[in-house]
Amino acid sequence: MDEIDEQTAPMPAGDPPSAAFVASGDAPERKAEEITAPKPATPPTPPTDKKKPAEHESVIETVKTVVYALLIALVIRTFLFQPFNIPSGSMEATLLIGDYLFVEKFAYGYSQYSFPYGLGPISGRVWAGDGPQRGDVIVFKLPRDNSTDYIKRVIGLPGDRIQLINGQIYLNNKAVPRVHAPDYVEDDVLGTPRHILRYRETLPNGKSYLVLARDPGGLENNTDVYVVPAGHYFMMGDNRDNSLDSRFAPTGKGDVFDRSDGVGYVPAANLVGKAEFIFFSNDGPLWEFWAWPWTVRFSRMFTSID
Repeated sequence: MDEIDEQTAPMPAGDPPSAAFVASGDAPERKAEEITAPKPATPPTPPTDKKKPAEHESVIETVKTVVYALLIALVIRTFLFQPFNIPSGSMEATLLIGDYLFVEKFAYGYSQYSFPYGLGPISGRVWAGDGPQRGDVIVFKLPRDNSTDYIKRVIGLPGDRIQLINGQIYLNNKAVPRVHAPDYVEDDVLGTPRHILRYRETLPNGKSYLVLARDPGGLENNTDVYVVPAGHYFMMGDNRDNSLDSRFAPTGKGDVFDRSDGVGYVPAANLVGKAEFIFFSNDGPLWEFWAWPWTVRFSRMFTSID
């Protein structure tokens, strides 16, 4: 704090003070008071609210993280691997209802259907490589609507001649070898074990896999000759008597193989990718997680697809 500085004031010039005034000795001593004026008070600085900017930055960082994660997932799903689940038994016993698998998207290159909702800016296929091989298990878009995902096995390549006689495949006029395998056993609706005929087929390129013959005398086991057009593939399910596949198409012929919901030949542009391995399998509704210890098929998890 500043001190108050008191000093005696000088006498003013002019007439001397009156004698009486001096004699009496009553003249007061005049002093000047020099007071330093107080500095104006500085208003207090309002507190800075640092919490709001910090929260704002945190929200922005969270949004960025979510956006980056979605972009990475989109790239992986579009160009590398896409997960699918099996809702039907057309590929039994190779694939079971409740199997969850990864499909390799780059196996046959890319088309517009490699992108979500078929919105890819691609005409035909790019980077197709050698293309599908006989025996590959492939996910493709149903030619009838170009949106529904189907999964089947490639049996015929462009130019191949295919016919079924009594359930036996003839490929380019030669029978595809098949041998009996141990029966496939499943429970019927009453829980009674049921034995299904099972065969192992081997295609000309050496690819071998198991197929089921539920109804060996069924009409679908005897067909005309199919000639696969250029740029198309002939697909069949491994559950031969319970599979809507290339044997059935909306051809307008009016026979047993003419179906409005048929598959027919599959264009190369409709191929989505090659099924590679099962990463999860559950015999029951997936949301009933409390039942997983008993419904999860642990033996099928992380197994390759033949």
